[in-house]
Amino acid sequence: MEYEIVIGMEVHVELKTATKVFCGCSAEFGAEPNTHVCPVCLGLPGVLPVLNEKAIEHTVRAGLALGCEISTFSKFDRKQYFYPDMPKNYQISQYDKPLTSSGRLPIVLDGAVKEIRIRRAHLEEDTGKLIHLDDGTSGVDFNRAGVPLLEIVSEPDMRSPEEAVEYLTRLKTLLEYLGVSDCNMEEGSMRCEANVDVRPKGSERIGGVVEIKNVASITGVRRALEYEFERQRDAYESGGTVERETRRWNPDKQRTTVMRTKEEAHDYRYFPEPDLVPVVMPREEVERIRASLPELPLVRQLRYMKEFGLSEYDAGVLTAQKTAADYYEACTSLSKNPKAVCNWVTGDLFRLMKDRKVGFDELKITPKMLVEMIALIDAGTISGKIAKTVLEEMFRTGKPADAIVAEKGLVQMSDAGELEALARQVIEANPKAVADYRGGHRRTFAFLVGQVMKLTKGKANPELVNTLLRDILKG
Repeated sequence: MEYEIVIGMEVHVELKTATKVFCGCSAEFGAEPNTHVCPVCLGLPGVLPVLNEKAIEHTVRAGLALGCEISTFSKFDRKQYFYPDMPKNYQISQYDKPLTSSGRLPIVLDGAVKEIRIRRAHLEEDTGKLIHLDDGTSGVDFNRAGVPLLEIVSEPDMRSPEEAVEYLTRLKTLLEYLGVSDCNMEEGSMRCEANVDVRPKGSERIGGVVEIKNVASITGVRRALEYEFERQRDAYESGGTVERETRRWNPDKQRTTVMRTKEEAHDYRYFPEPDLVPVVMPREEVERIRASLPELPLVRQLRYMKEFGLSEYDAGVLTAQKTAADYYEACTSLSKNPKAVCNWVTGDLFRLMKDRKVGFDELKITPKMLVEMIALIDAGTISGKIAKTVLEEMFRTGKPADAIVAEKGLVQMSDAGELEALARQVIEANPKAVADYRGGHRRTFAFLVGQVMKLTKGKANPELVNTLLRDILKG
């Protein structure tokens, strides 16, 4: 029997605000434990929360980008549960009247577009963080308690780990474009939980839905889903059943393990938060936020494919990071060769930035400098091979390409007479390679070209060298 996996995602994203959602404490990551706290976020008796307006705006901004309906009337609720990192023993969240609901996020896989429905995206407060110490004890850091948290809940529309990875990648990129979160999974500002069910293909039943928690990376999500598909499928094929339970992903053992079963699940006993008034969102304010949205990543990707003739892959790589797309467009506004710009940006420039851990905000090569270097290639002044050396020097020093070419004597050799003499010299010095070529072994031609390039220290015009060698070898 064939089985399929049914996946829904719950994604928690810390919003990028200066202060926490219900108090004036700093929301900055990385401070010493329990230094960004106050009576409000510590849940001391008698304190009152005050709502952060920026967190509301970020939530609406994300909801609009996800195609959600924005409620003109929403409220906060108390979600009751006890856990060591919950200072109040309840969490202020949204339940039956969230700020945004009923949206969708398009994903692209193998050229096909599919929409993943968004059930809701609601605002709540984050919890603290347990820190397990070397001596076997644990501490609690409440710096994170009260940081504004956006919970985005999808419908169970994904049918493979690949779709789930694409969904998370698209969602992360979208939120970064909007500027509402840095989505740094290493720092915990984006956390994923997957709801998984495995069933016979074509069946409509929803059986033992398993929730997977504590997945710290998108790669981890893929592996957890792959493992869970095999685990549930094997259970059914052996005549067993799958319990409705919560499991955690263990990256060291590459498997999920049980946290709690359905019988241990919490009854959250939601009721309206008595210390906060409902949120009334005027339509004109919603439209103001809508007008401020940037061009969204998928729209930008499709435009690059149409406007610049890029492949789906290249356009996707460029638009996956807003700063990269902005840099690319700044280059194309100065160049008539958008494909060459794409190749240099996504190839050598990305490689240098990754190796040296440099972001676009630190990059010494301006769009104008990169376009000028590509123009030198198009004019035949330097070869593509020389350009790689020039780019590395530009990256290191911030000097323009023409200055580096002049300073290091890197101008491409394009004198036909001079190159013909060198080509004949190579042919005379390599009679066996010439005989092999004339005998049908065409691969030796690349060797001969390489010998000419070696004599010229890589400065020869490779196209001219190819033409001259072929003409001589025909004679």
